[in-house]
Amino acid sequence: MFYCYILQSLKDGSYYIGSTENLKQRLVQHNQHSARYSSTKAPFRLAWYGAFKTKSLALDFERYLKSSSGFAFRNKHLV
Repeated sequence: MFYCYILQSLKDGSYYIGSTENLKQRLVQHNQHSARYSSTKAPFRLAWYGAFKTKSLALDFERYLKSSSGFAFRNKHLV
């Protein structure tokens, strides 16, 4: 399974959207400052995740959530 996920920074309340094959490991990486973009925003909590059968579907949904209409969808339905 592949996952698209939304993390919320406990530091400033901002959101981070990503995708991965190993959700638990990726959350640990974010909280250990191993991920470059999110290293200044840690610690994080998992706000939402969705499971997909293929990597391309997870990446497509991640791309959608980062778009303007996906931003509105995220705020209304996911977080």
